[in-house]
Amino acid sequence: MTVATQRVAEHLRRAILGGHIAPGERVRQEDIAQQLGASRLPVREALQMLAAEGMIEHEPNKGARVPWLSMHEVDVMYKMREQLEPLALAESMPFLTPGDLLRLEEIQDEIEAGVEVEQFLALDREFHLRTYSACGIDHLTSTVTRLWNSTQYYRRAFMHLSGPSRRWVVNAEHRLLMDALGRGDEVDAGRFLAGHIRRTRIELNRHPEVFGED
Repeated sequence: MTVATQRVAEHLRRAILGGHIAPGERVRQEDIAQQLGASRLPVREALQMLAAEGMIEHEPNKGARVPWLSMHEVDVMYKMREQLEPLALAESMPFLTPGDLLRLEEIQDEIEAGVEVEQFLALDREFHLRTYSACGIDHLTSTVTRLWNSTQYYRRAFMHLSGPSRRWVVNAEHRLLMDALGRGDEVDAGRFLAGHIRRTRIELNRHPEVFGED
């Protein structure tokens, strides 16, 4: 992978995860190449990378776009997360370091101090992906990350709708998870994590407007 490809991929990754390129929006190679002063090859390679990460899909004769998911598709993806993330956590927990646990504490303290939606999303993502960071099963962690990437837009829309009033629930669930991690209790940790993901799935299903559905 060239430096140019990495630069283009990181630019597009930030734009998609940040909501600047929305689901259904096309990503044209020539526009990106011109915008970044890059040739077509690194742009094409970057789009292939992002397709593998679940951020881009290629349509025959139409080019690349950010996938648009229905409420049912997102619901199924969250159900997948409920099953896969506790497994990734169990594989990771024995190898998490005191430094990892300290960083989780710092992240949660920052969340509880009060942050805007974009900062919350970034911190929440770092919090959870760090808990899986010591999992040695690459296929599992890449699948989990792909599911996070694919559903990021819908979680952002939901957070804007729900506002800060429900943050206390997230904070409580994070604290329960951190307590289980500190005790090394894989059963409690998996149970708290699955419930955390399930609650978000259920609350998302109460907001069909997030998906452009009635």
